Amino acid sequence: MTTGTATDRTERPTTADSAGPNALMGILKYAAYDFRRQLRMVESLFFIIVLPAALFVMFGSITDYGDLPAGHGTVSGSIATSMAVYGAVVATTNIAGSAAVERSKGWGRLLALTPMAQWQYVAAKVLVALAIAVLPVIVVFTVAALTGAELGPWNIWLSAGALAVLCSTMFALYGLFFGLMFRSEAAVGAASGLLVVLGFFGNLFTPLSGTMLEIAKFTPLYGVHGLATWPQMEGEIMSTMGEPMDPDTLGMLITSVVVWTVIFGLLALLAARRGTKRA
Repeated sequence: MTTGTATDRTERPTTADSAGPNALMGILKYAAYDFRRQLRMVESLFFIIVLPAALFVMFGSITDYGDLPAGHGTVSGSIATSMAVYGAVVATTNIAGSAAVERSKGWGRLLALTPMAQWQYVAAKVLVALAIAVLPVIVVFTVAALTGAELGPWNIWLSAGALAVLCSTMFALYGLFFGLMFRSEAAVGAASGLLVVLGFFGNLFTPLSGTMLEIAKFTPLYGVHGLATWPQMEGEIMSTMGEPMDPDTLGMLITSVVVWTVIFGLLALLAARRGTKRA
């Protein structure tokens, strides 16, 4: 009995590497591995990186109204931020949703055989999601700069890009909910597809007005879009009809993001508990 216990102890992975500098190295190594793996998934990267840039060209670069002034820049500059937001939220949704599906299909049990703790896995996935979310922002803003779009001074470009990535982390909880609830890659794909509808109501693709705009203000992407475009627009709302629109307040946009983050967090928590009970 004593020999068997000693053998089990030597074969069981230690947790020494889950604390201190070794923990950070473990996170970075796994994040680097997973980031390279994500880059090899060309079909997913197309929708995350190429599609937002293509949409910007269609809606902002080759249009007659792209050079019209808007805030500190031009209409095409605001559209560039909108498409960057869309790419970033698709990225975080996909990464978080896929992570939940991976764990439900046994990847979590495989990781349990290594010195890597669960919190390290989560931290690594967060880093990967943020890294992937940066890619569409860089590509869209590069295309925007090359085609003459204006957001204002360089610090506005940086602020808009940083806010697009930062606010997109809210949709990691959204993707996590779908992954935990349905445990299927198809469900995560459906969640990404639903972002097109949410993007419409978030004012990403075309300016809304009237009743549609009032409804849109209660949808998840509206606050994210408003905060990302704030450095350029400062709450100003564009309109296709030319009528004056009451600007959004910074407090309202922040409240929207916070409330929806809490909602998605609670849904993800409920989905996790439901999965635990079924197991």
